[in-house]
Amino acid sequence: MTVERALRLMAGTMVLLSLALAHFVSLYWLWLTAFVGLNLFQSGITNWCPAMMILRAVGLKDASCGASGSGTNGR
Repeated sequence: MTVERALRLMAGTMVLLSLALAHFVSLYWLWLTAFVGLNLFQSGITNWCPAMMILRAVGLKDASCGASGSGTNGR
């Protein structure tokens, strides 16, 4: 698993979890959804994300260009 894939999985999980908690526990859990959204927004602008640093520290590697095998093979 790559850092990029793990980051998307983590962000999606946090959003769904916070929505479920807001529905079943308290609407204050929507603040977690807002935090995740703001963090994704700022990382898109600044290209810096604390979660990516943590994921790299635990040993995940960055995706490399062409590693997915979905290229056009020169066509």
